[in-house]
Amino acid sequence: MKKILLKAEQRTEIGKGGARSLRRQGMLPAVIYAGGKSTPIKFHRKEIVKLITSGVGEHAILNIEFSKDGGKPAEHPALIKEYQKDPVSTELLHVDFMEISLKEKIKISIPIVITKEPVSIKTGGIMEHHLREIEIECLPTQIPEAIEIDAGSVEIGHSLHVSDIKPIEGIRIVTNPQMVIMNVTAPRVEEAPAVAAEAVAAEPEVLKAKAKEEGSKEEPKKEKGK
Repeated sequence: MKKILLKAEQRTEIGKGGARSLRRQGMLPAVIYAGGKSTPIKFHRKEIVKLITSGVGEHAILNIEFSKDGGKPAEHPALIKEYQKDPVSTELLHVDFMEISLKEKIKISIPIVITKEPVSIKTGGIMEHHLREIEIECLPTQIPEAIEIDAGSVEIGHSLHVSDIKPIEGIRIVTNPQMVIMNVTAPRVEEAPAVAAEAVAAEPEVLKAKAKEEGSKEEPKKEKGK
């Protein structure tokens, strides 16, 4: 698990007006939660945006360094709890952090990475990837960057479940073991439209009826006295 050092400052700017003022200055408002309490902090916006857009920050221990209530600077190990973006511009607006203890187990979601695709894809199989993250419980120092899955032997009509993940020392998988991670299906065969088939089948009957009708109209008249 990667550890990243971030320098922050405790902030006094609160409310929507204070947050807008910080953003105009190139800063980003944030909050760090610990023991049922919260501390408002702020970062240089570019540093946090780069961390989140890279995808690294969502599954990394962040050592946030700041001076709390005028004291000496100290590091606070934390994880990103959630963040907010503007729905239109997608600009990052606010980040919530959760302070953690390196000696206490936590629950966290981590990505699932398929390292080898099924060989059956070469024979026409279609791989469907259903589950891309699983929830685990472990010490913060044992959090893996991802869970790797080798799907090379999965044949058409078969699948891999959470229960197929090999046990990892110190890590307990919380996600339901019956959930499907991926499966391989047979190639889809397109069928001819039913309407066209019915039209073709009905055509001989229509022609037959028409021929019968024309034949009856052309029947010769009988001569009198014969």
